[in-house]
Amino acid sequence: MIKPPPLRNDCFALPAGTHWTPVDEALATLRDRLAPITGIENLPLDQALGRVLAADVTALRSNPPLPNSAVDGYGFAGPIPEGAQVLPLIEGRAAAGIPFEGVVPAGSAIRVLTGAALPSGVDTVILEEDVTCDAIQVAFHGPLKKGANARRAGEDVQSGDSVFSKGRVVTPADLALAAATGLSELPVREQLRVGVLSTGDELIEVGQEAGKGQIYDANRPMLLGLLRQMGFAAVDLGQVKDNRDALEARLNSSASKVDVILTSGGASAGDEDHVSALLTEKGAIQHWRIALKPGRPLALGMWQGTPVFGLPGNPVAALVCTLIFARPAMGLMAGAGWAAPQGFLVPANFEKRKKPGRREYLRARIRNDQVEVFASEGSGRISGLSWAEGLVEISDDAAHIQPGDRVRFIPYSSFAM
Repeated sequence: MIKPPPLRNDCFALPAGTHWTPVDEALATLRDRLAPITGIENLPLDQALGRVLAADVTALRSNPPLPNSAVDGYGFAGPIPEGAQVLPLIEGRAAAGIPFEGVVPAGSAIRVLTGAALPSGVDTVILEEDVTCDAIQVAFHGPLKKGANARRAGEDVQSGDSVFSKGRVVTPADLALAAATGLSELPVREQLRVGVLSTGDELIEVGQEAGKGQIYDANRPMLLGLLRQMGFAAVDLGQVKDNRDALEARLNSSASKVDVILTSGGASAGDEDHVSALLTEKGAIQHWRIALKPGRPLALGMWQGTPVFGLPGNPVAALVCTLIFARPAMGLMAGAGWAAPQGFLVPANFEKRKKPGRREYLRARIRNDQVEVFASEGSGRISGLSWAEGLVEISDDAAHIQPGDRVRFIPYSSFAM
């Protein structure tokens, strides 16, 4: 006669005798086995924002290209000794974009404006507020160091200097630096194409009328939006019912269209969990019992050479698993390298007890210089994702966190979210 298992109060308790893969072990497997897979193209600056640089980039022009004035004032050859000074003014002026073509004799001065290339014979500028002048001379007090209020040619960047490193994601500031150093285009990686597929008989599309037992597909719009925000090319692979043949057909048709597939639902070991079953039977699966809360039913596998992240069907767990596992892996495949999320320690305003053996992530936000967590840890509470501004990470060890203890807070922005 069979006997029922012992009653467990914790539905996330790790089964005795079962190997649950630690989070760091699963991450190391991804980091070691994946590599950049996207092609390379040259794009003009106005199309390069958010793309991953495919090679190191060097400046074609110095910035600034010529010595220039940092202020409106009067230029001459320095240094100037201490005491009252009177210098004759020569006719003309130097303005930004309108250089003075002549030579300023030693002991003479010329009117210069901010950004103007310094004329020959000028290496020092005095602010106009510090002088008195008439049409023929300028008077001021020294001392003044040689080079005062002047920018040296190339003091920011020299022609031939490295300005960007391979793997960098191009920012608006990078576009400014590229333009200033004479670059009109950048070598970048093609966008990583990431497909999103939802599974489950209970799912219907937003806008349809929900029948008894049906729920709206929350994962697909969330994941597609997240991928676009992260700079990937998001591909909607639609929904598929809990049917193994239908799922296999959809995976087959999708593998050639995208570089990575994210599925949600069907990643556990139930009768209708066809994602993990198919990956085991006809693909390749590396891990699917991750010592993680939320999100332990996570499949990490391959289908026809395409990486598949079999995410939990629960939206909270799906998002956490995407951020922790899929985000750094996809960054690596996109050519940006492996980027671990950056967190910082913040005093807690909550109490939490945790057993050893798994990593936990709590939806959290910072208020009044302390981190607070969402009222419920339940993975069904989708509102907590919107309420939160990041995650509190609790290590694999046992823990008893009390108010005032410092905990690691990872803002959503650390995941490019």
